[in-house]
Amino acid sequence: MTALFTPLALRETTIPNRVMVSPMCQYSCDARDGVATDWHRTHLTSRAVGGAGLVMTEATAVEARGRISPEDLGIWTDEQAAALEPITEFVRDQGSVPGIQLAHAGRKASTSRPWEGHEPLQPDAGGWDVVGPSGEPWPYDDEAPATQRLTRDDIESVVDSFRAAAERAREAGFEVAEVHAAHGYLLHEFCSPVTNEREDGYGGDFDGRIRLTREVTAAVREVWPDGKPVFVRISATDWLPDRESWTVEDSVRLADDLADVGADLIDVSGGGISPDSWPENAGPNYQLPYAERIGSESSSDIAVGTVGGITTPEQAAAIVANDRADLTIVGREHLRDPYFTLHAAQALDATDEIEGPPQYRRAFGF
Repeated sequence: MTALFTPLALRETTIPNRVMVSPMCQYSCDARDGVATDWHRTHLTSRAVGGAGLVMTEATAVEARGRISPEDLGIWTDEQAAALEPITEFVRDQGSVPGIQLAHAGRKASTSRPWEGHEPLQPDAGGWDVVGPSGEPWPYDDEAPATQRLTRDDIESVVDSFRAAAERAREAGFEVAEVHAAHGYLLHEFCSPVTNEREDGYGGDFDGRIRLTREVTAAVREVWPDGKPVFVRISATDWLPDRESWTVEDSVRLADDLADVGADLIDVSGGGISPDSWPENAGPNYQLPYAERIGSESSSDIAVGTVGGITTPEQAAAIVANDRADLTIVGREHLRDPYFTLHAAQALDATDEIEGPPQYRRAFGF
């Protein structure tokens, strides 16, 4: 078979091909209630119709103060979980695997939507006080909401929120749970020495700083079905070489620690810990070398996925064929083309290797 269309088996779950829809925030909930709308239903199910093997939700907040914006998707209530059930059912009906990214925005929470300026929102403007490992706010140009340093009890509550969210996600029919520990959000804030100045058991050395990510992953794994995989998205590097920061070497160590507590795949991204945290070159496959290093240098057999600058079928197929990553995670190209995977089958002369929706076969040559 063409490499891109080989199934990926993780535990007892089989992803039918190696294309995953990257989690991409839509900032589109109504009434600031975190409940999925027709927009979310259309966004996610159309990518399943388009042939993607795994369709991942956007960052889905495990508690209200963990939202990036007031309009973010949530799963801290039963009502929110119930609204996601029809989506997971439809995604499965198309032969795709439904996944959910469980997230907490930490000190980067309480902002307006990108098209509204992505500015910090104070409580009197619809925002809320935010939390972080050390109490230092994100360095906005405008005044940031107050940042509360999490206590030990607060940290336990965060772990419990991830656990409860995973339970709701399980009941809503998701087959993959992904822990969001990247892009400068709460778990990444604990991992990186740039933002973690704690001196207790959740700070200091490497083991202390990764402790929360490890505990959250273990909590999700504890309630997630044994036959279904748990992913963790990480920032492989802070892209801050001139200061003490999170590095690819740290990510290799973290991958082994997460494998020990039951993670099955590392979703490898990068950056986000500060406004200066950007790569020098964000061209095609710009994050693939990080995923490749984690996959080859980890002492465990944990799978890796790669994201960043993947825009063509040939590019995605080569990543898998050359064993550089187990899963290609496609973001912006899926916004431009919901049917990326079906078009890839055409481009790679592999239409006999994917079923595709029968309603569309006359257009794609299946």
